[in-house]
Amino acid sequence: MTEPMTHLLSDSIRAELDEWLKRYPADQKRSGVFEALRLVQDHNQGHLTTQLMNAVADYLGMPHIAVYEVATFYSMYNLEPVGRHIIDVCSNISCTLNGADNIIEHLKTKLGIAFNETTPDGQFTLREVECLGACIAPPVCQIGKQYYESLTPEKIDEILAHKSQEAMNNG
Repeated sequence: MTEPMTHLLSDSIRAELDEWLKRYPADQKRSGVFEALRLVQDHNQGHLTTQLMNAVADYLGMPHIAVYEVATFYSMYNLEPVGRHIIDVCSNISCTLNGADNIIEHLKTKLGIAFNETTPDGQFTLREVECLGACIAPPVCQIGKQYYESLTPEKIDEILAHKSQEAMNNG
């Protein structure tokens, strides 16, 4: 049997996770897997590694494979390094009919990357998503927790300039 990898979880992650786990019966710690993965990902510059997923599994008393299944199924978890800002662009029918293709091409040209790539400065990762659930004002993208609706190339330029300025101000 291998040695548990819980030592990879910082004291602050464990403390935060322990607070979260109080919501569940003691024998149901595995219910905290989503939050545990989110915490670990946030503390690891936005992505998960196999070792960190193993540490989560060991901490929650779960088989490693059960954690991998969660992390690989849900798009909110990143298994590769990503940019500081992840731009998820909807390409579903409503957005496509309202110009998403133009927005996607503009983003690719402006950033100099394709889907699932990150800009050389590490600021932006571009991803295509099936639906963001904002069909009332397409085309739509999401950056972090913020939705941007009724996109135009000009609006994209403003958003990117703002995010770049934000990054410069926050170092």
